[in-house]
This record gives sequence, structure tokens and C-alpha cells, in this order.
Amino acid sequence: MTGLNEKLRGISRRDLFKLSGKFGLSSTLLAASSMAGVVTLPRLVQAVESTYEKRFSKEPKYTLKYGASGFNERNLLIERAGCLEFARDLEERTDGLVRVEFIGDNQICGQLNCVEKTQLGIIDIYAASTQNSAGGAPYLNVLDYAYMFPGRASQYHFLYSPGSQRILRDPLEKRHGLKFLFSHCELRGIQLGLKYQDKPTVTKLEELFGTKNRVTGTQLGRIAMQLLNLNPVPIAWEETLDGLKQGLIDGAETWASAVAYANMSPVVSQSVDLKFFCGTEHTSMSSKVFDSFEPDVQDAVMESSYLTQVQIQAANEAALVKTVGFSDPQLPGTIFDEYNVRPAFLPDDQIKMAEEMCSPEYNPEPWAQWRERLNNWAGGIDTYAEISAIAREVPADMKPENVEPRRWWKS
Repeated sequence: MTGLNEKLRGISRRDLFKLSGKFGLSSTLLAASSMAGVVTLPRLVQAVESTYEKRFSKEPKYTLKYGASGFNERNLLIERAGCLEFARDLEERTDGLVRVEFIGDNQICGQLNCVEKTQLGIIDIYAASTQNSAGGAPYLNVLDYAYMFPGRASQYHFLYSPGSQRILRDPLEKRHGLKFLFSHCELRGIQLGLKYQDKPTVTKLEELFGTKNRVTGTQLGRIAMQLLNLNPVPIAWEETLDGLKQGLIDGAETWASAVAYANMSPVVSQSVDLKFFCGTEHTSMSSKVFDSFEPDVQDAVMESSYLTQVQIQAANEAALVKTVGFSDPQLPGTIFDEYNVRPAFLPDDQIKMAEEMCSPEYNPEPWAQWRERLNNWAGGIDTYAEISAIAREVPADMKPENVEPRRWWKS
């Protein structure tokens, strides 16, 4: 297992808390994430002191609170959501004019309410899945039409596309006061609990029919699950682990690296790559806060967002294979290998069957009401058709790391 978990294996939780208490969580995390190799306590103390002195050498004009649901010092390099990379780059790019105080581990907000706390001005930036955030910002459902994205490459391609500014970002900002900055990209599947540990690896879609599965806050995700006979049960992210452990649910719809970073691996036996809609752990900023910056700082935020998006694209693809173990063959020493979580990659014909059962392309009626609502919010854009078209500008089998980065806000 690699990442911060591996780096910090010789550092006790108590010592990390003491360092965070003295120098602040942001300085501690930024220092730890920038260090190479296994970290000893004396090396970490030295790095944290240096980072603290650098960050506090001048008084910032802007101090931004960055709330990040379940992320902490031991999981930010399992799922590469880019939080620390963004904070570090923005501080350096503005030469200390902006200071970012990162507050993770559900200390200030959780998956379901980070979005609302940003809208209320309690925090300035948040990181959470777009699906869980859709409760407070329903326009985020626009990413969740079933099988709109053929693969992770198409997701990244869309986020880099100027079309994402027009179809996703501008309507989100206008309707919900949120500036969508960047996101990690995976596609959701069904994570089966321990009752499937001794059963053969799933190879057919019908083997999932009738199972009872946790669903996020996305309304469109529930439509897809109902059409696939996956019995969606709304359970808070924080309660999903207990639900799987106690067998109250058969599985959960989420993505592979979320299982790994959230410590769900001990209670998951199979990670079925259904890839039926987005799993996007994104970062958004209050548009009021962004609009209060002078143009140079606004430019810095966008350039730091772009750099972070590029880093996420490369780092998460590597982490899926080398850290999470979501590959076939599976690498030894990964999180899934350690906990005997088997990735189940369904054959193309089974994915096609699922697509024909639930996507708006083949089964439009169940989506019609939400599609009309989202289209109206977007100013008359046919959201599904236009996002689908952009997603298919790259080959379906393109490697995600090969997608060309673009500054989406520049036409």
C-alpha cells in the first residue's frame, strides 16, 4: 500500500494530532504530502515547522476555509481528489496573498452538508461527491444520467471541455452559487458486502438483480438503480459501513477508490464495475467568495484548479492500480488485495444490457421529468444529448491518462 498511509506508518495518531494542534492541520498535511519516502517523526516535525514558517511569513489578504468531508491525513493519497495540491499551489501562486485552511475528516462538514455550509458562508470551499451534494445543489444531477459517460476518459474530456463551462459550470453557479473547480473521475458500481465473499465473482448483470443497495443523494442515480432492479436504499455515507457490516444491505453503489479511502474494504467482498453513472469527488467554491477577488486572484484560482485537475487525472489512474488494487490482474500489496476485495469487470455484452435497460438513450420515459427540469435550469440546453456528444468525442476505450488537458474557461 502506498501514499500517505504508507508514508506515515511510523507516526502515531497522537503525534499527528499534537503536530496539528501546534502548527495547524493544513501545515501538517501540506508538509506530510510533500515528503518523499517513509516519514519519521523528527523529519515530519522539521518539515511541518518549515511549512508553517513559510505559510505564515506574511499576513494573507484572504483566508479561505476548505471543508472536506471524510478526508484526513491518512487517506488523501488513496483517492486522489486534489485537495492539498490545490491549497498548496494557490498559496504559492499568490505568494501568500491567499491562505487556505484545510479542514477535513468531517470536522466542519460531511458528505451531505458541505455544499449547504458553503452556500451559507460557513466555509468558502468544499470537497464532496457531486452525488451527495445534489441534495443541496440539485443541478449537480446533470452528471448522473445513466451511461452518459462510456469511461473515465470521457469524464475527464468533458471536464476539460469548454462545453462543461456552458452546460455544467455556468448553470451551477447561476442557480446554486457554486463555482465548480475540479473533480476526480470514476464510474460507479456495486460494492457487495461480505455475504458474497464465498460466492463466485459476478460475471452477469442478472446476478445483481434483486439486491438491496445503498444509494447517494442523487435523484438520477436512483432512477438508474430502480431500472436495473437494484433496490436503492437511501443511507448516509457515514452509515454505509455499518449497513454493510451488519448485512442490512447487500451492497452499496459507489466507486472503487471510495471503498478504499473510507475504510470500507474490510466489509466489501466484490467491487462490481457496473460503471453506470458518475462517481465524481469534486471541489467547488462559493461564487460570492470568488467574485470578491481581484482579477489576478481569480486567475490564480482558475490556474490552480487547472493544475490540480491535471494532477488528479494522472495520480488517480495510477492509484487505482497501485494503491487501491482495482485491476485485473490485481497487484499484490494493494488495499483490495490486503482485504480480499475482488474487482468484478463485467463483459461488454453485460454492460450493454445494463445500458439498454436504464439509459435515457434506450429508455427515455423514466428520465423525462428530470431531464426537462435540468434542461430548463440550463436555459433550454438538452443536457443529456449535449454532454453525451462531448463524452463521445474521444474513443470509448481511450486510456484516461491520455486525455488532453485544456483550460475549460477559455474557448
